[in-house]
Amino acid sequence: MRKTRATTLLATGLATAATAAVGGLATTSGSAWYRRLSKPSWQPPAQAFPLVWTTLYGLIAYGGARALSREDEERRGALGRVLAVNLALNAAWPALFFKARSPRLALAEIVVLNASNLALVRRAGRADRAAGAMLVPYAAWTAFATALNASIARRNPGR
Repeated sequence: MRKTRATTLLATGLATAATAAVGGLATTSGSAWYRRLSKPSWQPPAQAFPLVWTTLYGLIAYGGARALSREDEERRGALGRVLAVNLALNAAWPALFFKARSPRLALAEIVVLNASNLALVRRAGRADRAAGAMLVPYAAWTAFATALNASIARRNPGR
């Protein structure tokens, strides 16, 4: 097995950081529109989201690099494309929810993101079990975010 190459880690780190930056710029949780939405009592406090996402993005970058570094030549490109599509879907959600102010559209998109997460965990795990395991918290958090998004969409039918 090859060790995680620094160049691969740099690439996944930069891609993940770009995803986080795009998502962060689109997130407007302090807006009047968002504050007026009816949210479930089990929604985590606002300060939890950056802490959780910082950890998850680190796991995505390292787990992705580890999987790519250990994948065979024949399947490495496919794994890289799955990761790239996943990061694009991840970056798109905040724009749909906060900028477009469309919890329903964001819900449809996050369902696709969940499917992408499962594909990413499966492919990464096939390349390296530890890499796949590193991506499981991301998939779990996104599943939780889907439930939260669905609850907000249901509680705010006119928005």
